[in-house]
Amino acid sequence: MEAYHHSELKPDDAPFASLPEVRKVNGFVKDGDPLAWEDAWKAKVTPWDSGELQPPLREVIESGEVPFPRQGRALVPGCGSGYDVAFIATALGLKTIGMDISETALAKAKAISPTNVPPPGEVSWELADFFKLKYPAEDKFDLVYDYTFFVAIPPVRRPEWGKQVAAITKPGGYLIALVWPIDPPSDFGPPYFVRVEHYEEVLGKEFVKVVDKVPGKSLPKHAGKERIVVWKKV
Repeated sequence: MEAYHHSELKPDDAPFASLPEVRKVNGFVKDGDPLAWEDAWKAKVTPWDSGELQPPLREVIESGEVPFPRQGRALVPGCGSGYDVAFIATALGLKTIGMDISETALAKAKAISPTNVPPPGEVSWELADFFKLKYPAEDKFDLVYDYTFFVAIPPVRRPEWGKQVAAITKPGGYLIALVWPIDPPSDFGPPYFVRVEHYEEVLGKEFVKVVDKVPGKSLPKHAGKERIVVWKKV
């Protein structure tokens, strides 16, 4: 497993959170109100929306290095436009829920998502607050995928995030995290300063890390600023 080195960052690049188009997001969510994300989506202030599937997610699933489940349920909280949702359903045959707190985001996701996901995979969408989700044991998830959700919540809520991920993931299930943007420390946010260790601090001993690496392929604006990490719940 690769070690993390600060030299992997691009020190000459401005932190993503400090870019003018990203700072506009703070005008909507400066008080940490999760419902304010709907206002950002309505105003089309969504600089995190890359407009396509994330290559590291494709890479880690298609590489076969992790025996991800081929049946069951998957959740993508904070799915936004949902580019990764249909891929998970198609590649792994999982019944995959794209969840967001923004109705506008989900409307876009529904409009652009493929409708011909091959069975047994399925795609569905849920308007909900991640922190209020509750599921009986039989409906918990075999896979959870985090991308631009953990970094968007105020850091004081990260322990709550960790408890919720543990609560909704089945034993033996997996958490995939595309950790981005890995920028130098900053007081700006969202996205808030993040490192892989920040996930580990709140996931605790219930999750064992099985992959932690720099992706072989990243989108240009992500290159040198992200890691793909997989944990298994024991």
